[in-house]
Amino acid sequence: MEEINALVDAGNVSPGPPLGPKLGPLGVNIQKVVDDINKETRDFEGMQIPVTLKVDPDTKEYEIEVGKPPTTALVKKEAGVEKASGNPGSEYSANISRDQIEKIAEMKKEDLLGKDTEQRMKEVAGTCRSMGIKVDGKEPQEFIDSL
Repeated sequence: MEEINALVDAGNVSPGPPLGPKLGPLGVNIQKVVDDINKETRDFEGMQIPVTLKVDPDTKEYEIEVGKPPTTALVKKEAGVEKASGNPGSEYSANISRDQIEKIAEMKKEDLLGKDTEQRMKEVAGTCRSMGIKVDGKEPQEFIDSL
């Protein structure tokens, strides 16, 4: 079983580098692999996503494991910003809603430490605090305290 790890543009993978040259010698249908990766990563479009491919060169069968982007990348995508505030706590670069916080908490539930949705939402709001992004128009700590 061959294992290939790559950081790809979610939903926009092409048969070229970084995957094509690694898949070619294994004899798999590169376009089918690329299409499958794009299908599995389309929810994260516009972000870099870690992908692990496990390929059996004898049977040409493969498995795709899609990693999750960092919480900061998900927060930036939801907030519609390219980068966080340079002075979090005193300057805010964006605002996201409670629903967006909950969406991120659900997407990352396997990776976060919180035992329930509310605790995971607090973790995501903590990330917002360190990035200078308000939640429901409030400072993130106010949002955390209100949960």
